[in-house]
Amino acid sequence: MSRERGARNDNYSRLPRPLAAAAKTVLFAPRIATAGRRVLPSFLVVGAQRSGTTSLYRYLLEHPGIGGAWPSKGVHHFDLESQRSRRWYRAHFPRRSEGVVAGEGSPYYLFHPLVPARVAAALPDVRVIAMLRDPVTRAHSQYQQEYARGFEDAETFERALELEPGRLRGEEERLVVEPGYRSYSHQHHSYVARGMYLDQLLRWESAIPPERMLVLVAEEFFADPAAVHRRVLRFLDVPEPPSPPRFAAYNARPYDPLAAPTRASLTELFAEPNRLLERHLGRELGWSANARARA
Repeated sequence: MSRERGARNDNYSRLPRPLAAAAKTVLFAPRIATAGRRVLPSFLVVGAQRSGTTSLYRYLLEHPGIGGAWPSKGVHHFDLESQRSRRWYRAHFPRRSEGVVAGEGSPYYLFHPLVPARVAAALPDVRVIAMLRDPVTRAHSQYQQEYARGFEDAETFERALELEPGRLRGEEERLVVEPGYRSYSHQHHSYVARGMYLDQLLRWESAIPPERMLVLVAEEFFADPAAVHRRVLRFLDVPEPPSPPRFAAYNARPYDPLAAPTRASLTELFAEPNRLLERHLGRELGWSANARARA
């Protein structure tokens, strides 16, 4: 299978960062030259962060009829690289001659306030996949990832939660009025804010018709990835492959459990937003039951 298909070969990412950036620039040049012969994505996996989107995306790429972005899952054209040209964006995807359905994914796409309108303008027929996870466990998992990657210097999750309101104050408003602005804290320190899913979904639903949006529940995906994978293939109108994916877990991180008092306070904080989300989706999500089981 051609490496052009997508994010299958990450050897360059093991290089020192400056060398990796130089290698990527050299390798990207011929892709820019052939951008006019490449497809735009027909689907996006938009988040939420730490909800299994990397695993879902990898499973999709094991399908012979699905190609991904090069060199990795997220191109970030609609959040961090919006000033780039459409040609630059197209250069990340397979050639038309390969006959594949292409997609990319960034968990920041769900949360960034300007992304839905940008996507609707650039990709009028795109299909959007969102994966939502219990916001309490999602927030804790995000903190662990950000801390491990060096994006968070608060020594405890509880301290990061204390800092979050101040860190995010005015940042979303600035993103809206300054379209080229990048907010470090909005991207990396939004532990509670990213779990307020209803506002994010409503923003997407105002830009994308409901028949082209699929909202999944991470806990159901973790429990039965094969069933959710089949559902996604039906949504993308792609036939099931001759053999299923391996359903290995990607991007998982071991870490200490969340302290019970912190879990209790966050569970209370999210209770009403979760109830409104369930009413909007017309289904129970099981997060309240999970919280009661841990109590």
